[in-house]
Amino acid sequence: MGQRILIVDDEVSITTLIEYNLEQEGFETVVYQDGKQAYEAAKNEDYDLIVLDLMLPSMDGMEICQKLRQDNIHTPIIMLTAKRHEQDMITGLEYGADDYMTKPFSPKELVTRVKVVLRRTQPVEESGKQIRLAHIRVDPETYEVFKEDELVEFTKKEFDLLIYLVKRKNKPVPRAELLKDVWDFDFVGDTRIVDVHISHLREKLELDPKKPTLIKTVRGIGYKIEG
Repeated sequence: MGQRILIVDDEVSITTLIEYNLEQEGFETVVYQDGKQAYEAAKNEDYDLIVLDLMLPSMDGMEICQKLRQDNIHTPIIMLTAKRHEQDMITGLEYGADDYMTKPFSPKELVTRVKVVLRRTQPVEESGKQIRLAHIRVDPETYEVFKEDELVEFTKKEFDLLIYLVKRKNKPVPRAELLKDVWDFDFVGDTRIVDVHISHLREKLELDPKKPTLIKTVRGIGYKIEG
C-alpha cells in the first residue's frame, strides 16, 4: 500500500485532479471538502502528508494547520491558495505549513512537491550526539533544540534547516543551495520560503532577533551560522 495523502479542497474538480495524479504515482488518497471534518480526520487518523486548501467551509486551511500544530501533529502540509499575496504564504509557513502552491497549478509539479516534502520529512541520519553552539543545544536523535537549556518548539522543516546550517558552521550557504538541499527542489523555486524559515529560526534562537549573532545574513549570498 502506498503512502496515504489527505486532500482537502471544497472544489470537486480540484480534488478529482489531485486524486487522479497522486493515485497514478502509487499514493493512497482520502478526500474531504469540509474543513472541520478534515481537521478531525487529520487529528485522529494517520496520514503521510496533507494537501490543504486555504479557503474552506466551516474551518479554513490556516486554522486547520495552526490547530494541528498546536495538537502536536506534525504531518507535512502543502498549502494551496488562489491568493498570490506574499503575506498569505508567510502566514501559512508561520502556522506550520511545509510548502505552498498557488492556483492554478500544474498537477505534475504538485506530485513532485509531494514527493519532495515526503523525502525531506524522513528522519535525519545523525549519530545521536548533542550539538552545542553558543547558547543553543541540538539533539538530532530526539529532534529537540534547547536555548539556554530551555526547550524550544520546532517544526520538522525548521529543524532540518538548522541542522544543515550547523553542519556548515561559519560557512556561507547560498539560498539556492538551501532550497535544493533542505527543500529538495530540483527546479527553480521561490527563495522567499528560505528567508521566512530563517526569520523563524532567529525569533526562536537569537537572544535578540533584531540583532542576530548566531544566524548571520551574508549579503548577496545567503546565510551562515556562527559559533
